[in-house]
Amino acid sequence: MTISLRGPLLLVGAGKMGGAMLAGWLDQGLDPTSVFIQDPQPAEEIASLARDAGIVMDGAPSLPADPAVVVLAVKPQIMDAVLPPLSERLGARGVVLSIAAGRRLASIEKHFATGTAVVRSMPNLPASIGRGITVACPNAAVSAEQREACVALLSAVGQVAWIDDEDLLDAVTAVSGSGPAYVFLLAECLAEAGVAAGLDRDLAMRLARATVSGAGELMHRSDLDPAELRKNVTSPGGTTAAALEILMGAEGLQDLMTRAVRLAARRSAELSS
Repeated sequence: MTISLRGPLLLVGAGKMGGAMLAGWLDQGLDPTSVFIQDPQPAEEIASLARDAGIVMDGAPSLPADPAVVVLAVKPQIMDAVLPPLSERLGARGVVLSIAAGRRLASIEKHFATGTAVVRSMPNLPASIGRGITVACPNAAVSAEQREACVALLSAVGQVAWIDDEDLLDAVTAVSGSGPAYVFLLAECLAEAGVAAGLDRDLAMRLARATVSGAGELMHRSDLDPAELRKNVTSPGGTTAAALEILMGAEGLQDLMTRAVRLAARRSAELSS
């Protein structure tokens, strides 16, 4: 699907996530002459990508018209300094799409005119390879057309889901935002368990990495529920069943994960309050 917007796109912030999204947009056919980057110190990788594509990049780039979309990809702690000047650049029909963690809709809306369309979203790390998932929450001013524009931009780096209750973004952050770290930890622990069982460390890590990434890809391609995939690998009385007795016990993986996600969601709420 080729991305087409009715006006310029202003990307504010050219860090890793902003750069990943930019690469996705260009891959999806977004006209680079319609893209403008506002960042006084962009990462070199993003600066190189912008130069190669002929994208205007500056601390305050001049746009030929009011932007159709302003994408906020700056660090949350500098947003209050960045947003006031942007309010003068956004026209009545533009939408603000934030991918900055920890900033609620209200904290963004206060810098713009009443009735400005704002979408708060939470992407995750696999967006950097086009395999992310982003959950978005619109304010009441977002139109169907603006929502479609945001879907087009966000889907360039993975799946997109929408929620209407902004409070749920704390749980989203705890599950998918922080989730990649949980999976990396699983690979670490699996490798260490292999070492404890007698394997060479390099081989144990190789096995763990390939197993976790391969199982993830299998789950991605399959229509089966994860529980069904697990059952398909588990023979009664076999080795997998023996291990799952521990992992699925009363204080096993589910209990640990539930507690971990609960604490992460609580911390997300604290940081965004």
